[in-house]
Amino acid sequence: MSPSNKRKSPPSDREETSPEPSSKRQATTEPEKTPSTEPPAAAPTQQDRLARFKALQARAKSSSSQNLKEATKESQRLASDPSQLNAVTRKHAIASHKLLKAEIEDSGGDFERKRAWDWTIEESERWDKRVKKKEAHRDDTAFRDYQRQSEKTYKRQLKNMGAPDLERYTREKMAAIEKAAAEGTLEIVETEDGEMIAVDRDGTFFSTADSTNFAQHKPDKAAVDRLVEDLRKAEEASLKKRRERQAKNGEDNGDVTYINEKNKQFNQKLARFYNKYTAEIRESFERGTMV
Repeated sequence: MSPSNKRKSPPSDREETSPEPSSKRQATTEPEKTPSTEPPAAAPTQQDRLARFKALQARAKSSSSQNLKEATKESQRLASDPSQLNAVTRKHAIASHKLLKAEIEDSGGDFERKRAWDWTIEESERWDKRVKKKEAHRDDTAFRDYQRQSEKTYKRQLKNMGAPDLERYTREKMAAIEKAAAEGTLEIVETEDGEMIAVDRDGTFFSTADSTNFAQHKPDKAAVDRLVEDLRKAEEASLKKRRERQAKNGEDNGDVTYINEKNKQFNQKLARFYNKYTAEIRESFERGTMV
């Protein structure tokens, strides 16, 4: 049989199903990568730098104006609040005193002698008297006896009352004189030496041992409120001292339940372990509802 008449065998199944090379398969399946469309980061231009500089200038101007407003408010507050102004003045005086003392001592001078040149003898004596009084008051803070303690309390209460109202006193005095003169109980009498004196017939103006007019005086509401406030402060101070004394002695409620120090320690130990169990019973005893 001639070569031309030979039948060509069909391709085998292995040849039809043979896999393609991996490189060819990847080339056909992976999509093509497109170049990125994002532009590269550009360097800041002159306009950007100018805009940023203007923003910083605006921020600095705003901060400066805000600081000026706060300083103005602080100045107004110090001017309206005397206590704050006094505190600032005191701090300034102390700082000036320390600075002057350091400068004089560094130069080898005597600070007390240099400082005495600015004061007169009268001013120096008044200052020494004030310092001595202050030191005596500081040393007198401890308890001495009940009489001294009562005197200190009395002086403190007088100090807290404030200055007397002289205008009101003069006004009430003139009204009382006019009333007594209108009723005929107050007469003006001339003495032998020519002095004019007022004679109170029934003791309505010049009080005597037999006068009862002082009992008719009625204080105003402000004076009554001040008295009530003083009594309340005194009661609070007494309770505070009592609580401090009880805390110092280890007493919670102030009831004395011991006869000596050993018994006191034993009661405290019992209270420490059993008070949480007997709280309801003790409260019932205090209310009077215990059966």
